[in-house]
Amino acid sequence: MRPSLLSVSLALCLSSTAAVAAPEGAPRDFDQIVVTATRTERAISDVPNTVDVIDRARMDTLLVRDIADLFRYEPGITVGSSFGRFGLNDIRIRGLGGNRVRIQTDGIAVPDAFAIGSFSSANRNFVDLETLKRVEVVRGPTSSLYGSDALGGVVSFVTKDPSDYLRAGKTAHFGAKIGFEGANEGLFAGATAAFGGERWSGLVAVSHRQGKETENMGEVGGAGSARTLANPQSFNGRSVLGKVVFAPSEMQRFKLTLDASEDDIDTDVLTSYGLQTLTGATNTQVLGDDHQSRARITFGHELDALSSALADSVDWQVYRQDSRTRQDSVEVRRVPSAGAVIRDRREREFHFDQRSVGLQANARKAFETGNVQHAIAYGIDVERTETKQKRDGRRIFLDTGVVTNVMLPDVFPVRDFPVSDTTKASLYVQDEIAFADGAFRLVPAIRVDHYRLDPEVDTIFREDNPTTQVADLSETSVSPKLGFVWHLGQDWSLFGGYARGFRAPPYNDVNIGFTNFQFGYTAIPNPDLKSETSDGLELGLRFSSNAAYASLSGYYTEYDDFIESTRFVGIDPLSGLMVYQSQNVEDARIRGVEAKGGMYLDAFAPALAGWSVRAAAAWSRGEDRGTGESLTTIDPLNATLGVAFERATWGAELAGRFARRRDRLPTPAPAQNGAPGAAYFESPGYAVLDLYAHWTFAPGTRLNVGVFNLADRKVWQAGAVPVIAATSATRDRYTAPGRNVAVSLSVDF
Repeated sequence: MRPSLLSVSLALCLSSTAAVAAPEGAPRDFDQIVVTATRTERAISDVPNTVDVIDRARMDTLLVRDIADLFRYEPGITVGSSFGRFGLNDIRIRGLGGNRVRIQTDGIAVPDAFAIGSFSSANRNFVDLETLKRVEVVRGPTSSLYGSDALGGVVSFVTKDPSDYLRAGKTAHFGAKIGFEGANEGLFAGATAAFGGERWSGLVAVSHRQGKETENMGEVGGAGSARTLANPQSFNGRSVLGKVVFAPSEMQRFKLTLDASEDDIDTDVLTSYGLQTLTGATNTQVLGDDHQSRARITFGHELDALSSALADSVDWQVYRQDSRTRQDSVEVRRVPSAGAVIRDRREREFHFDQRSVGLQANARKAFETGNVQHAIAYGIDVERTETKQKRDGRRIFLDTGVVTNVMLPDVFPVRDFPVSDTTKASLYVQDEIAFADGAFRLVPAIRVDHYRLDPEVDTIFREDNPTTQVADLSETSVSPKLGFVWHLGQDWSLFGGYARGFRAPPYNDVNIGFTNFQFGYTAIPNPDLKSETSDGLELGLRFSSNAAYASLSGYYTEYDDFIESTRFVGIDPLSGLMVYQSQNVEDARIRGVEAKGGMYLDAFAPALAGWSVRAAAAWSRGEDRGTGESLTTIDPLNATLGVAFERATWGAELAGRFARRRDRLPTPAPAQNGAPGAAYFESPGYAVLDLYAHWTFAPGTRLNVGVFNLADRKVWQAGAVPVIAATSATRDRYTAPGRNVAVSLSVDF
């Protein structure tokens, strides 16, 4: 994309400066109510952060089925993915992802991600998006309200409630939806039932999904390392959301929630067939069988309109959440040995399980001191999590039938870190101080977090690490924030502020344990790891009227003490082994500009009734402050632009996605033996068009259709492309699907 395309997008975002009245009832995007940014219900126009909201109606229009679909038109938010087997793996906000972004469902953090080696990758993709009524994203450090893991921001999933369906006196609701996705031949079916009376109400939502591998635009098939087509894959998953609400009065509600999902994926990893140059073995079969599940039960209570000096409203919830990841791998090989060929079958099992129990309580109090209004929010979060990880396996010699648990460098079973109990306890306080009848709002906040790690050394860990000394960890962090919103007039406002973020040292980095005598190295714990921290500044300008809305913001964030896992630190003089250890070594700087806006064109000419335009763009730069190298997680300049037409029973939208060439990559390897260093692949810029349409052809019945990549362009999206050589013959592996279609049909009674 040429820079002029960004100029066009920004012009569309900021073109309207007059408060032209739109027809009555026209939507005002910045009037949407959000909770995540301040832990209080506030319109976006009163929030001192850059916040994105995607509601249920928008998800249905865009035929959202996974997190990649969810953020397709949100520049600055990237969904990472890997080729081969494990697929979508993280959400990156402004270049920061993984466990450095807090992802939560109804305020409760989803389980951690963890990966080791080629056969193990537990991701955080645990939420069935069909159970959601909206998604809120807060960009930038948010530890002052959410503690550790909110270093890069917060993605908040909010599930449906019975009250979302039982309005205007309705006592019952039933809805069903079916859908199809062409990119992976996926099928979806779901149903929702809600009931309600004077005091009791409830909801049950169930869904099932299945499909095959997501296509790309590779052309080389067959088996072996030259393959660029996606590996054959089949998946199926299901979820259930159940809620029961008891309201003894208009002032209070008790809520019991059950939220569970599971997914199964089978992969024939054809790209790993053939000769393996590192081992000399020839793989004749490589299969993956992956299972992931999560179950959460929550009991909560909300009280409003209290007559208390301490609080006007209070809510609390207790919860338990269990997640399990099991990944089984089978590798059948031929290994040359002493003039003969040994046939063996290698079976590997990877387990990563977490159980969390916790309590959250929040209170709010509003009062005045003279002409100044205060809205105090405060609360506590307490959570205890047990994390277990294990790798197991066996080697079967097919010619003799001998079975052994020795699969060098491992003697199974092994743990790469001990069973770990982590306790997080925190207290936060925030005051929204309004001056001049709310024209200027100052928002100071502070949070104190105490983090404790208690490892448990069992037989499995000790047998694999006989001399490793594990360590406890206890750390307290203070995260301040100061934000502001200044309404300059009826339509304009300034916003911004300072925020500090932190991430406590992860259990697997503190107490990693792994020794490989065959290759001469060992990984040792580091009890002296410090928390990763960030200091961020943001300044933005918003415009909102009945005719248009726009936001333009700039940010600058410095990150200190990033943890580099298993870094080489020297040679053990006694054993002669190379020693690796996780250490605080990296400092980074990320800065950027983001813009978002839209216009309702009927406010300018009655003939344009029903027409609207929306656009967004993000530009960012990120460097390692120590080396000056560019951060590979930073996206190139990208933007989106959509033109929509809406009528009472039908509508359509043409949406474009644009990106510049990815040219900020690490310095190529130095030349050796007179040969130049290998340059890295710079994925080219692109412009992709998608077309959506919807039709309500009967009351309560809606058909949604989407055609993606209309021109069938070959596209490499930044989040899916690793750092590879420019001359790589397999770079087409990382291409997005070509032209494809999705459709859904929903019926509501």
